[in-house]
Amino acid sequence: MPTTTTNDIENGMTLELGEGLFRVVEFQHVKPGKGGAFVRTKLKNVRTGAVVDKTFRADEKVEQAIVDKREMQLLYAEEGSLVFMDTSSYDQMPVGRDVLGSAVEYMKDGDTVILQVHGDDVLSVDLPASVELLVTQTDPGLQGDRVSGARKPATLETGIVVQVPLFVSTGDRVKVDTRTGEYITRA
Repeated sequence: MPTTTTNDIENGMTLELGEGLFRVVEFQHVKPGKGGAFVRTKLKNVRTGAVVDKTFRADEKVEQAIVDKREMQLLYAEEGSLVFMDTSSYDQMPVGRDVLGSAVEYMKDGDTVILQVHGDDVLSVDLPASVELLVTQTDPGLQGDRVSGARKPATLETGIVVQVPLFVSTGDRVKVDTRTGEYITRA
């Protein structure tokens, strides 16, 4: 396990502390007029998502967690989990839906994503900024109903419902922003 000092902390770095794995959300080096310097951090628990504030002395040693990024292909969904295949070793790995969170709404069988892995545990998934999905159900736009910026709900192939313009119809492919869940354009 590589050891680093609090002077080398950066945003996005994953630390292994006594309470578990934490990702650095933000940090600030503080040098008060009196007393020793310290580092004030905001850390997000990788497993629970809870955000905590923690202060370290300057030059304090902390364990940096090694997080491996693996390209994995989604093979199929099972009860409560999704099964991925490592594209280089062809090993299969089931991952719980609770670990993946809302990312499940943007993935379909055959998609390739980057999984962040620590040891044998999957920490999170890196999705592309946008994905193309098929509209499986939406109400038809009425002739003459062309109010500027008007939207209607559309159900996509993964089950997620997004607001789309009136001209989008069932069977169209749309591009959706995975960070906000908003419609971008027709594909």
